[in-house]
Amino acid sequence: MKFDIDYIAHNNRLTNSDVYVKVIFSIVLMILTLIFNNILLDVTVFILMAFLVLGIAKISLKAYIKFLTIPLIFLVITSLFLIFFFSSGEIILDTGLLGIGVSQSSLDLGINTFCRCFACFACLGFLTLTTPIADLVQCLYKIKIPVVFIEIALLMYNTIFIFLDQLSTMKNAQETRLGYMGTKNTYNSLAILFTNLFFKSLDKSETLQCSLDSRCYQGYLPVYKPKRGYKNVKSE
Repeated sequence: MKFDIDYIAHNNRLTNSDVYVKVIFSIVLMILTLIFNNILLDVTVFILMAFLVLGIAKISLKAYIKFLTIPLIFLVITSLFLIFFFSSGEIILDTGLLGIGVSQSSLDLGINTFCRCFACFACLGFLTLTTPIADLVQCLYKIKIPVVFIEIALLMYNTIFIFLDQLSTMKNAQETRLGYMGTKNTYNSLAILFTNLFFKSLDKSETLQCSLDSRCYQGYLPVYKPKRGYKNVKSE
């Protein structure tokens, strides 16, 4: 099954719950996580968000893991970098490689950074997976977020999905031509993939700008305003 954030956001048990409650709840927990440097709090927030997403919203575990995979990879890389390259004080682990070692302070820094960032992303994941973009945008308008930031966020949101669609299409085309058979072919295919993806992204951005200009874009994108208490209609 293709991972589709829009589909998940529109088809879960928390879709029709009050968007303002979800936004405030997520933001408050993120702020508390950032203010208090407490690993126990970070773990508690992550478990709470996982329970809400999996237990209450009934979003599948597979979809939730897919959502967390990419930030998890970046967090692991960043935390390892902090642990091995920001050592100060007494060294507790010497790698013997170019003077790289691990100190207690760098280890604490890496672990705390990982836990805090992952807890914050869990809050963001809860909001993203349970709230349709139309509801979220209307909430941002209501709380007087500057329009320019909302418009940039909408354009970025749209562009990310175009980018992922292009990536999926090109990767599938390479796989059907056995482009990933063997190490050499895999490296060549990845190089071609990212090169073409770069130029495709530039082309799509120009097309998007032309589309906006042809529709007399004046810095405001009309967004559907969902009615209060509407129900999702699921086809049987």
